Amino acid sequence: MAFSSVLRTLDLLDAAAVTGQQVADAIRATGVKDVEVQRVAGEQGSTDVLRVTVPGTRGRLRGGPAPTLGIVGRLGGIGARPAKIGLVSDGDGAVTAVACALELGRIAAGGDRLPGDVMIATHICPDAPTIEHPVVTMMNSPVDMATLNREEVRPAMEAILTVDTTRGNRVLNHRGIAISPTVRQGWILRVSEDLLTIVQNVTGRMPVVLPLTMQDITPYGNGLFHVNSILQPATATTAPVVGVALTAEVPVPGSATGASQPMDIDLAVRFCLEVAKAFGAGRCQFHDAAEWEHIQRRYGSMELLQTMGRP
Repeated sequence: MAFSSVLRTLDLLDAAAVTGQQVADAIRATGVKDVEVQRVAGEQGSTDVLRVTVPGTRGRLRGGPAPTLGIVGRLGGIGARPAKIGLVSDGDGAVTAVACALELGRIAAGGDRLPGDVMIATHICPDAPTIEHPVVTMMNSPVDMATLNREEVRPAMEAILTVDTTRGNRVLNHRGIAISPTVRQGWILRVSEDLLTIVQNVTGRMPVVLPLTMQDITPYGNGLFHVNSILQPATATTAPVVGVALTAEVPVPGSATGASQPMDIDLAVRFCLEVAKAFGAGRCQFHDAAEWEHIQRRYGSMELLQTMGRP
């Protein structure tokens, strides 16, 4: 089960000196061969960008028809050292992404291969800065969001799940996971029925949906309020994007340590993997393709919201 991969990832990432190379080595040890690490520097430090590709039996890499799913672990950093000791709440996006990679390697070694390719990306930074927020103190990133999007959002991703800790707010008062409506090219679309079904199958509960505003799907740095960075990948792709939020009943700072909930991360990992199975097999749609075309014909582009906007 995925829970063992979650616990292993928590132990791996909860270390002051952890590097992307160490995480990559742990993933390669499961049999996953295509693992890349790149050190990226910014004005406030550096981070190791981790990219993992797990080929499917009928995926694009083999010339097959199965579509490619992207899983992006969104975060500022996994730690706030030296201000805080330990893994911070904000790091759960990276924990989820790494655990997904470990779990895909484990099940492949046992003989189970997914039909479509899965591309996973996140970054490993144990000493990220923090930033003040109207509700709680949040984690910042050592590099800017445009750089992270450029490194983590890959053109081959035909749909993207972006996983982010979303506990620092008062608009979603539920502990566990929630999904967002589908976002594509500046449009907030209806919540995918297929994804709602997978959520309820994984959690055994009624699905919970993260509310979004137009501000939330615009790029960072434009002076507007954002609930967090969960939908920032949607500013850098034409593919449909859905946020997978790790949530709490009360506002919890992204910089809080001791706040990661292994059972909740396990839900996120199992959800992502079930989506990967169904999406590659053609049994899960992020949106209605015909309705998307109708929206475009009737109302046109909203791509301006993917940019910094007008001066």
